Amino acid sequence: MKLTKKSHACVRLEKDGRTLVLDPGGFSEEDAAAGADAILVTHEHPDHFDEERLRVAMDADPATEIWTLRSVAEKLSAAFPGRVHTVGHGDTFTAAGFDVQVHGELHAVIHPDIPRITNVGYLIDGGRVFHPGDALTVPGHAVETLMLPVMAPWNKISEVIDYVREVKPQRAYDIHDALLTDLARPIYDRQIGALGGSEHLRLAPGESTAL
Repeated sequence: MKLTKKSHACVRLEKDGRTLVLDPGGFSEEDAAAGADAILVTHEHPDHFDEERLRVAMDADPATEIWTLRSVAEKLSAAFPGRVHTVGHGDTFTAAGFDVQVHGELHAVIHPDIPRITNVGYLIDGGRVFHPGDALTVPGHAVETLMLPVMAPWNKISEVIDYVREVKPQRAYDIHDALLTDLARPIYDRQIGALGGSEHLRLAPGESTAL
C-alpha cells in the first residue's frame, strides 16, 4: 500500500492500481480528490469536506463513489444517485478494493457552548491505517499506521500524546497540521516522539511512503 500525505487532513492510499482518498477538504490541494476511485469523508467541516471539489471529482469520473456520514451525504446524494453511501459507527464496507470499518460518532469538543456534530473514523484493511477525522477515537483494534491529528482548535499536545499511548500504533503520521507553524513543528516532533511510545513520523504535502 502506498500512502501519500496531502495538505492538512487529506490522505491518498493506493493499492493494486486503485486509489482511496480521505478528507479532501478546503485546506488541501484543489486536485486532492482527482483520480480517486473512492472518497471517504469524516465530517462536514470545510477543512475536511469541500462540496464543490467533490462535485468536480464525481463529474470527472462517473465511477467514483463516496462513503460518508449523513450530514455530508445529504448534500451530494441527489446529484449522484447510487454513488454516495451513508455510513455510521459499526458499519463495514469495501471501497476501491480497501476493506473499511467505521468507528466513532461525535466530533471532539471544541467548546462546551458549541454543539457537537457527527464525526466518523475509518479503519482501513483490518488496521493497516486508521484516520480518526476530528476526534481522538480509539478503534479497539490493533493499528499499524495512525493518522494523527496533531494541531486543532479542539486539542492540545498532552491529549495527542495520550491518544498515541492509548491506540498503540506501530507508527503515527501527522495530519491536521495546516495550522501548525514551522516554528512549532520541532516541538511537536520531539514531544510526541519522546512520550507517545510509538514511532512518530511526518510527511510533507505530496510526499509518499510504502506501508
